[in-house]
Amino acid sequence: MPDFPLSIAQVSEHASPLAEDIGSIDSGGQNIYVRELSLTLASQGHHVTVFTRRTSPDQPVRVRLATGVQVIHIPAGPARQLPKEDLAPLMGDFGDQLALHWQEEPPDLVHAHYWMSGIAALAGARRTAIPVVTTFHALGLERIAHHPTPHENDQRERERERESDPNAPLAKWPMPSSRSPPKRSNTSPARTASRRARSRQFRWE
Repeated sequence: MPDFPLSIAQVSEHASPLAEDIGSIDSGGQNIYVRELSLTLASQGHHVTVFTRRTSPDQPVRVRLATGVQVIHIPAGPARQLPKEDLAPLMGDFGDQLALHWQEEPPDLVHAHYWMSGIAALAGARRTAIPVVTTFHALGLERIAHHPTPHENDQRERERERESDPNAPLAKWPMPSSRSPPKRSNTSPARTASRRARSRQFRWE
């Protein structure tokens, strides 16, 4: 970690560090992780801004979480809670909003959380030299491998993950069991996600 303070942008499209309903279907470990990481970075003197999707028309644009940490609510799609599996088509708009923010206040580093945040972050930083890193936290295929009990959104999430990798043939994609880890593509997830995003549902230009 450098000795001088950094301006760090954290992108967490569905997991707000302000969430109070921890333990609900779309609020849990990632919310806590983003919150605690932000607080820890701020305690070391860095300036952290967390970008998350606006889920209520009453949410203020900016919220101060703690000294050195602010949360910005990004308008992308309807201002209400949506299932996580329905957010992928909104990441183009999310990325456009990030680009506008970063033109005015460019961060030194962008840390995206979850693959959809990674797509939005890449879109937002596409015309800059800002470095972008992504922590995936969890993928639907891995969850099925370790938790074989079906989840109502597993199929939709697998389909979204396949869409992010054009090298994954739908007919031959293996269904993992609890005894075998899911197979991965050798292609960079960020590169394949951004390439598919360019050609399909996201507005890049």
